[in-house]
Amino acid sequence: MHFLSQNDLNINLIPHLCLHCHSVIAGAFTIHGHMKIFNSPSNSSTFTGFILLGFPCPREGQILLFVLFTVVYLLTLMGNVSIICAVHWDQRLHAPMYILLANFSFLEICYVTSTVPSMLANFLSDTKIISFSGCFLQFYFFFSLGSTECFFLAVMAFDRYLAICRPLRYPTIMTRRLCTNLVVNCWVLGFIWFLIPIVNISQMSFCGSRIIDHFVCDPAPLLTLTCKKGPVIELVFSVLSPLPVFMLFLFIVGSYALVMRAVLRVPSAAGRRKALSTCGSHLAVVSLFYGSVLVMYGSPPSKNEAGKQKTVTLFYSVVTPLLNPVIYSLRNKDMKKALKKFWGT
Repeated sequence: MHFLSQNDLNINLIPHLCLHCHSVIAGAFTIHGHMKIFNSPSNSSTFTGFILLGFPCPREGQILLFVLFTVVYLLTLMGNVSIICAVHWDQRLHAPMYILLANFSFLEICYVTSTVPSMLANFLSDTKIISFSGCFLQFYFFFSLGSTECFFLAVMAFDRYLAICRPLRYPTIMTRRLCTNLVVNCWVLGFIWFLIPIVNISQMSFCGSRIIDHFVCDPAPLLTLTCKKGPVIELVFSVLSPLPVFMLFLFIVGSYALVMRAVLRVPSAAGRRKALSTCGSHLAVVSLFYGSVLVMYGSPPSKNEAGKQKTVTLFYSVVTPLLNPVIYSLRNKDMKKALKKFWGT
């Protein structure tokens, strides 16, 4: 997807990077034909996938959920594509802040696409089966895109810190070249974070029921289905999964602490409001994403753990990509004008 011209910023390598990662991981997971899933320790049979329970309910409820999530998915695509096109076509938005926002919107499209299409197919399926390769590919892309989102939110916070705390040096620091490097690094770091652990777990054997009580291939239920427990792999996942979340969250909090200190030093109330308005949209998006993720990792286990995981995962993987374009269009005057121009209103 090419949403910025070569003269503005050459970031069209990112979709190709994603496709390259897809082919590499797909190649790594072709071993699923040799994987075995065991009904009992002594009786083995080759199987081709897992069963994703999703949201169990009667057939009518499944159809209703299919219609609901189809509408949500289409609205999410429309909102984020609108932001990408507005940034591409409006010369006033050819600035690092909006270039980062356009990349973030493209990321949101990828993120929601990693879960919703398979979820929609699951609603209409009688067997609810997902193949081994499909399960691990979804697992890899879902968590890699989530990690990439954490990196992007941190970079966007850094951009706002420079704009408010170092306004005179901002144009010389946040150059097109630095912006491009930051964008590429976000994608690369996000996609290599889970590469080795996911390849390792994809080569393990699985026992007992092949049922995953979730709408995505999540590591917790996957690891419980392995025949031989791998404490090292479990430790790696328990460390790698929350590490980028909490480290980058601390970076964002630190950046905005410095921003708030700089804002409070502005003598006029109008100046303070103007400074905060440039951060309002990003703060709202950070609050939505990290609020739900911190509930997932920070809250104590509950009796309905599977239900809680589904609800929280649904919020930060489906609901927030839908709300983010609305937040940025409502709280940013330049973006609002560009979107009105784009839609011809």
